[in-house]
This record gives sequence, C-alpha cells and structure tokens, in this order.
Amino acid sequence: MSDNVWATSDEHYGHANIITFCNRPFANTEEMREGLIERHNSVVRPGDRVIHLGDMFWRTTSLEEALAIRYRLNGQHYYILGNHEERMRDKELRESFIWVRDVENLKIKGYPHIWLSHYAHRVWHGSHRGAYHLYGHTHNNLPEDGSLSMDVGVDAQNFLPISLDAIHAYMQEKIAKFDGKRFRCTKCDNNFHADDSNPKTCAKCTAPMELR
Repeated sequence: MSDNVWATSDEHYGHANIITFCNRPFANTEEMREGLIERHNSVVRPGDRVIHLGDMFWRTTSLEEALAIRYRLNGQHYYILGNHEERMRDKELRESFIWVRDVENLKIKGYPHIWLSHYAHRVWHGSHRGAYHLYGHTHNNLPEDGSLSMDVGVDAQNFLPISLDAIHAYMQEKIAKFDGKRFRCTKCDNNFHADDSNPKTCAKCTAPMELR
C-alpha cells in the first residue's frame, strides 16, 4: 500500500435498526445506502486504497445487493472481519476485496505500523513502540483516551472514510496532548498515566479526575 489510503468501518448497509440505535440522519436503509455511497465517493478516488474494518453489510442484504454496493464504491478495497459477517461468507463477495483477514499489522512507508482490528484493544502489536491502532465496532461510544488508537467507524467520522494523513495528524495531536501527563484526583492521591484511560471520576473516592 502507498499514500491515498482510507479507513472506515461499520457501514451496516441494509440494517434498519442501526439508524435508530446510532441516531443516524437517514429516514430508511435506502437513504442510508445512497448517503453512505455518496459520502464515500466524494473523498475516495478510483485508485485509492480503502480498508473496511468490519460489519459492512447486514445479514438481510442479498449477495446481489452487496455486490452492487461494493462495485459502486470508489477505490481498491481490503477487509477486516467484524462480528456481523454472515454476508461475507459468500465467496464471490469476498473475492471482490483484494484480501479479507481477521486482523492485520499494516506497514506503510513514512508512518508507524498500524494494527487493524474490528475491535478496540487496550494494547496491540507494537503499541509500546508507537504503533497506531484503528478499530470499529463501538459506534463512537468509547471515551477518548491517550492511547494511539482511533475509532474509524462511520458513526465516529461523519459517515465518511478517514484518510491516513488525517489519522496521522490526529495521533500526533494525541501525543502532544497526553505525552508525559497523568490523570489526578482532585480530592485524594489517586493518579495514573494519561495513556491508560480517561475516567470521569476517581475510582477511590468518586471525586472528579483532571489531566495534569
């Protein structure tokens, strides 16, 4: 892979209930399908690389519908399997992607290694050496923390794929914000490194925690 790499996840094409569950701004699955395709093609060019981190198609989507969506999307496509992958059992659909894998340690010249998984990890391959981690699954429901990880699902990214350059810039901002800092309780002596988690209250005394 080279530059012009994009990541996305959890489109859930054909899933009616996801519109309500995630408060998506679409009236129905048809409007969601057309909106997601339009947004995708507004930023991704035909020669770009696109990594999907799982749960692209809902189980009620037919093979014909899934293939039609796949071939309307700009880019060369790669796939990390998620937890709703009944449709991806179809050989023809799997073969429309350059590869389909459970996880991947992506290596792109000029960037740290990138650990790809549908699920958010607390630690990952190379995390102690500055490797990035991209995930989906959580639909923008995890709190921000200081780790070099990022939810690339459509619910976290305004229903757009996100570029590798934007991911890199985001990670550098996190490094500047959290590096060497600690979360400290405003009342007791509880504290810990900022890259561990981002709590609202102290686990010892329930007082607010502050980044210092």
